[in-house]
Amino acid sequence: MPRRRRKSGLKVLKAASSSLRMQLLITLVEKGPQSYTDLMKVLKLNPSRDAGRFAYHLKYLLSADLIEPDVDNKEYRLTDLGKTMINFTEDIQQQFLQRKKIFVRTSRLAMEEFDRSKIAEALVKEASVPVFQAQKIARETEKRLLEFKTKYLTAPLIREMVNAILVEKGLEEYRHKLTRLGLPVYDVNQLIDSTGAKAQGTEAIHKAAADAVMEEYTLLNVLPRDIADAHLSGGLHLKHLGTWVLKPGQFMHDLRFFLQNGLSRRNMNLQEPSYSPPKSLEAALITASNVLKIADVETSGEQTIDFFNIFLAPFSQNLSEERVREALKLFVINLSHPLSCGSSVGASLGIEFVVPDFLKEKEAIGPEGKVVGCYGDFADESRRLASLIIEVMFADDRNKPVFNPRLIIKIRSEVLKDPDCVNLLFESHKLAAETGLPYFANLCSPEQANASYTSTGFRLASDWRNDWELDTMQTGSVDTVIINLPRVMYDAGGKEANFFRVLDDQLEMALRALDIKYRTIKQREREQMLPFLMQKTDGDQYFRIENAARLVSFVGLNETIQAFFDKPLKLDGETLDFAKKTVAYLSSEIKRYSKKPETRAALAMVPASDAAKRLAELDAESYGWAKVRARGTREKPFYTDLVALPLNFDASWKDRVRVEERFHSLTTGGHLAVFPLAGETQKPDELLSITREIAGNYGIGLYAFNKNIAYCASCQQISYGELEKCPSCGSVNMLQSFSRV
Repeated sequence: MPRRRRKSGLKVLKAASSSLRMQLLITLVEKGPQSYTDLMKVLKLNPSRDAGRFAYHLKYLLSADLIEPDVDNKEYRLTDLGKTMINFTEDIQQQFLQRKKIFVRTSRLAMEEFDRSKIAEALVKEASVPVFQAQKIARETEKRLLEFKTKYLTAPLIREMVNAILVEKGLEEYRHKLTRLGLPVYDVNQLIDSTGAKAQGTEAIHKAAADAVMEEYTLLNVLPRDIADAHLSGGLHLKHLGTWVLKPGQFMHDLRFFLQNGLSRRNMNLQEPSYSPPKSLEAALITASNVLKIADVETSGEQTIDFFNIFLAPFSQNLSEERVREALKLFVINLSHPLSCGSSVGASLGIEFVVPDFLKEKEAIGPEGKVVGCYGDFADESRRLASLIIEVMFADDRNKPVFNPRLIIKIRSEVLKDPDCVNLLFESHKLAAETGLPYFANLCSPEQANASYTSTGFRLASDWRNDWELDTMQTGSVDTVIINLPRVMYDAGGKEANFFRVLDDQLEMALRALDIKYRTIKQREREQMLPFLMQKTDGDQYFRIENAARLVSFVGLNETIQAFFDKPLKLDGETLDFAKKTVAYLSSEIKRYSKKPETRAALAMVPASDAAKRLAELDAESYGWAKVRARGTREKPFYTDLVALPLNFDASWKDRVRVEERFHSLTTGGHLAVFPLAGETQKPDELLSITREIAGNYGIGLYAFNKNIAYCASCQQISYGELEKCPSCGSVNMLQSFSRV
């Protein structure tokens, strides 16, 4: 090597021997060109005391050709040789790290030697960080990791270190994209323990863990920051957040589609068999059961088969009563059997005692998918099916109450006049008196004639395209966002004008979240990730997603009144007026929003016990018990959900109806009035008289009689009320309690 080149190389190496000079070079690498003054500040040098020393080192680096001046900007920058020098020193550090044999346990479940370049690659690939910036962050991460005294690193630990550096540098948009999703070990242990305590299957653990990951993903990468923060802080509650980006909420099936076409899945999974249109009642019921089970994978909430007994009536013609009863019994048992996740399919069946006028002339689909007349021709068969399904729902062979599927008894004006129908009404109210299980849909008014309900209170009617089939069948709900009304009042400082201003903000975010959910489900449709719901026959798609409703609901109406008036919601007066004003305002604003194309939205009052608990707990933590108006205890607070008047409010059923009906007309997306029953046995004719009065005089859409049921697995006896032990055999551990709320 020529002497001159050797001397230059030595000068460069000598430049690296000074820690101050190396700090200066690293500063120019990380921060780019810097002025003389800025360099002194970064190096924490005193201009009056250290100016001479700094000038010496700066001059040395200039003479070694490691830095050069930028005359126009009055700054100093690295030369190519300077960059080479930095890379050289980093390579030495890398060699040192490899010599220490520090390994990384990767997410691929493999052990690999640490490599800084993989950090930079991940930053560029996952978070779209510019290459130069990614390399700087990788170098900083390596520097900190070198200080660890450990035999191996883990990929999550490295990722956490990178995220910490991103936060320090104010690069939060990159940190959001790079965040690792998952559960701490402690949370997984708790999940396993709680699942075991509930006697659920092991698949329930998989589902809960997957939901937790998808919730994080949705909050970090799908929803805008303000909506995600509103959910996390408790202003809003997004229902089914774990499947928000994957599945629609609730669904209304049209059984005729499958009775005519069978269960052909040729476009979905080639390994699964296809089923031709059913030829018998048993085959038709198996088809209905399979529809619900297959669709359960592609929906987050309740499924409903409306007009259940009418659509099956052509299959029961000329069959013995015993055969029909046994077929229905097997259907109920099959549907109630738990799936792999530990829970059964959530299903509702709409039961009609008469064939509605709009169905009488519709072609009836019979065995092998053939048209066998009109549904009006099968009125007797449909009534017999209704009678037998009610009979089957009383109890199973071991006297346990049958909770699934849920029956929705549909009451029309002609039902109350027909003697045969009145007998069926009596039997359904006998079932209500003994178990409190059936739901009753009041369809006597013209605006209710075409309404369909799920047991959660979700409602669809011919108020979108003015066609009962398009508006209520083969569609459902996009999902539900719940507004925390008490939080709105707390934030408004108890002032009415501020209350409605804050409410506007919450409603805007709720509707925006539902719009994102709708567009996300449309994307899943394009990706063919919902093959069953999105299947097509003759060019028509089964799921009419454009007709699906976006539901906005709320909790804590009663507690909002308490926060504003310092007294709970009453049967009349200013508290009830303000409650109605609040709900009417939400309803009118959502109706105005629904005028946009392809935007079916509605206000609903639906069950939301999880939200009622979570939001009350968050409010208690944020505002303290002196300000928060919640029910329950300090350890387990909750807000009122589903109904306006709390169920423990001392009121007659008539007073309760008068209050609840004011809100049912405003909540066209769903509602459910619940009338508590006492622990002792009720008389069916008394409940039937209540139904007659509601149908004739009140605007209640859907209602149910709630009854607390206890079943003892030891003596196989049903008891009523809130019990600590079985009144028959005294067993405590074998007693299971059930209540709708």
